[in-house]
Amino acid sequence: MVVIRTAEHYAEQLQALLPPGPAWDPERVPELQQVITGLSREFARIDGRAFDLLNEMDPATVSELVPDWERVMNLPDPCLGLKPLFADRRLSVRQRLVATGGQNAAFYIDIAVSQGYPDATVTEHRAPRMGRSRFGQAHFGTWNAQFMWTLNTGGRQRLG
Repeated sequence: MVVIRTAEHYAEQLQALLPPGPAWDPERVPELQQVITGLSREFARIDGRAFDLLNEMDPATVSELVPDWERVMNLPDPCLGLKPLFADRRLSVRQRLVATGGQNAAFYIDIAVSQGYPDATVTEHRAPRMGRSRFGQAHFGTWNAQFMWTLNTGGRQRLG
């Protein structure tokens, strides 16, 4: 468990570390207490920021280090547009870090739903084949079409 020390804790510690003698007596040198107070506040601030940094390492709680995470993971994705919202950028970082996916349609539909497209569907294309092609069925291109599909998202309904 992480304990964040306050300025009072640091002031007590600094006071206890002072050597004995008249040069370090707070009654004779009142400026010494101001120095200890200033140092203890700064140490407490640094301690708090170190705690914040520990929270930023977890993708579920990241906020300040989103730009650094994006740089590492080659984000923001162009699919988010020119000026994505901060919440979308944070979600992209989380998904990129924890996602384990596949090459199936369900994986991509789940991504679309989490990004705010609840009506996402997949259209699988079929290549025209001799003897199997029928009028009225959707066919697309050449033999390679059987390896393609289209993700239909419709309009965005909510933020991811």
